Amino acid sequence: MEVRSENVQVRCDKLQAPGIPRTRLQVWFIRVCSSILLWTCLVQLVAVGELWHPNFFPNITNKVPWITLVPRHVDAVVQSPPPLVPPRNYTSNGFLKVSCNGGLNQMRAAICDMVTVAQLLNLTLVVPELDKTSFWADPSNFEDIFNVRHFIDSLRDEVRIVRRLPKKYSRKYGYSPMEMPPVSWSNEKYYLQQILPHFSKHKVLHFNRTDTRLANNGIPFDLQKLRCRVNFQGLKFTPKIETLGYELVRILQEKGPFVALHLRYEMDMLAFSGCTHGCSMGEAEELKRLRYAYPWWREKEIVSEERRSQGLCPLTPEEAALVLQALGIDKDAHIYIAAGEIYGGEKRLAALRAAFPRIVRKEMLLDPAELQLFQNHSSQMAALDFMVSTASDIFIPTYDGNMAKVVEGHRRYLGFKKSILLDRKILVGLLDMHHNGTLSFNEFTVAVRLAHEKRMGQPTRRRVIADKPKEEDYFYANPQECFCEGTNCADLPGYGNLSGIKGAKVSDLLS
Repeated sequence: MEVRSENVQVRCDKLQAPGIPRTRLQVWFIRVCSSILLWTCLVQLVAVGELWHPNFFPNITNKVPWITLVPRHVDAVVQSPPPLVPPRNYTSNGFLKVSCNGGLNQMRAAICDMVTVAQLLNLTLVVPELDKTSFWADPSNFEDIFNVRHFIDSLRDEVRIVRRLPKKYSRKYGYSPMEMPPVSWSNEKYYLQQILPHFSKHKVLHFNRTDTRLANNGIPFDLQKLRCRVNFQGLKFTPKIETLGYELVRILQEKGPFVALHLRYEMDMLAFSGCTHGCSMGEAEELKRLRYAYPWWREKEIVSEERRSQGLCPLTPEEAALVLQALGIDKDAHIYIAAGEIYGGEKRLAALRAAFPRIVRKEMLLDPAELQLFQNHSSQMAALDFMVSTASDIFIPTYDGNMAKVVEGHRRYLGFKKSILLDRKILVGLLDMHHNGTLSFNEFTVAVRLAHEKRMGQPTRRRVIADKPKEEDYFYANPQECFCEGTNCADLPGYGNLSGIKGAKVSDLLS
């Protein structure tokens, strides 16, 4: 390095000798030589500085993209990136392209499933495409929500993942891949026997629907563990999302223990479920028109009260207020609304806010400029709510949709953090009895607490129902294989020992 620097300097000196006129070319050459010399010295200086003191140049090293972001209230330690795991060596049978459908958490589970299918069939997975045509019309791509470099590198010992198909297999070059939706709730035998043979003729297979395409149960243990690994390690949010999500958590934690209430009283949920309890006739008609406007939603005529009596409707904000009071949530507790725009706006939240004045939303906690980049990107907004819900002291969903289930699973993975999983079928009956005067509030409280003693997110076995996968417990809500070290979950830590589930912070929230 030193010899090269001296040679450059000699050449520069010759060009500057007396009596030799400087042309533009010579001046340009001198500047180039000087720049090379300066950069060489700078690189050497940084290298020496890092040897003597790793944090000697914090402003430079902080720009390196592999540094893991941590919450602001945690002291950051700059570390070298972990070494990459060796890539899995296998002959690829072809390329698997997938288009995920649904909201953020439905797509998240689908991505975990598709990585597992690609590994099982020895395929090369193309970075998944995210849904842009659903009700939310979010234009976000995979790399706008998830850290794509981490996704590829962290799973390289399991499956080969590429950002895009080779040009020769793209539609632009006249290639048409085989398109199909795999059969829902299928096990590994289906993929080996029905899907793999297609690759003898087609080098690219495109799954155009991916929701619930892998069974909850009856899957080999190593494949279940891979689903866990993708979910809890492979899928990281982008630094932009993580930074703002940690900021929200920091703000809330500084206020004390807090509840995350996933209040799924949003326009899309009410329209597609047909749940209009408490809505005016005009609102019910508006929701019905929206349901008819989406041809892919097959169920059009729905009797709202029948659906509600079956426990298939989200709680209204008024109902949620009564249930939180019955569960013993302190009226001064901070409650974070983890949801999009509530149907009916602030007017509909009046009863809930009257019962719990310290209700907050991300729009109330963050500067508008901080949220500006997330506007009109519902999946990125949902990612912020996901981070807050996972970190909260108590999580309470008013509907057991995909976000509720995936957050529940993450909280189990983090040590069975308290999640109150509402039994809406029982609650509807109790709420109606309380409203018509046949059940006092004290009796209502006793009944609500009794019904939810074993619905607090504590360790439990995933329910298996033969030939009825929709009625089974969802894998991502209770991924019990993720808690096992070996191939046998019989000695799963915590099962049968529920002490310590309710910590000091949680008790602070209960009156």
